[in-house]
Amino acid sequence: MGFGFNLLFIFVLVPLTIILLIGWLLTRKVLYGKVLGFIWLLIFMLIVLSFLINAITEKKKLRRKDFAGEYIVDRSYFSGRNANWQYDTFKFEIKENDSLYFYTMEGGRPVKKLVGTIKTVDIYPSHRLIINVSAPRSHLIDSIPTIYRDGSSFHLIFNSSKFGNMYYKKGNWHPR
Repeated sequence: MGFGFNLLFIFVLVPLTIILLIGWLLTRKVLYGKVLGFIWLLIFMLIVLSFLINAITEKKKLRRKDFAGEYIVDRSYFSGRNANWQYDTFKFEIKENDSLYFYTMEGGRPVKKLVGTIKTVDIYPSHRLIINVSAPRSHLIDSIPTIYRDGSSFHLIFNSSKFGNMYYKKGNWHPR
């Protein structure tokens, strides 16, 4: 718990508990016991609730295995004709064996495939992704991606010299 909870515990809850216990022992009135039980039940429920909220809203800590999967252009960031064209034209896949396949597509079929590998850097709590693509290289995945984590999901953002930021999310590609 935090510093504020510790102050509340030491300067409010402990003295209040002692006062209510002494009052209950001296007078034997049930009201003191009920108030004491209600206060501690409320504190316990608040602690459990704070742990649940923290577990739900905590950002995902990424590991190497989390990057495996198929990635598509996320059209929810920038909708419109250009985002639709990017979605229809580009996708990539990271395999469990750390290989990367970047596809340029036309009509729903891959027409060009770039092959590379990935590695992760684990000096941070959440791993960072490094992409290695041999020649020919592409401006689309030439940069180290920025990772935006949102709860249990994440996005990879590549900075393309021609298109600006391109947002990818995990998902299966389907024709629009």
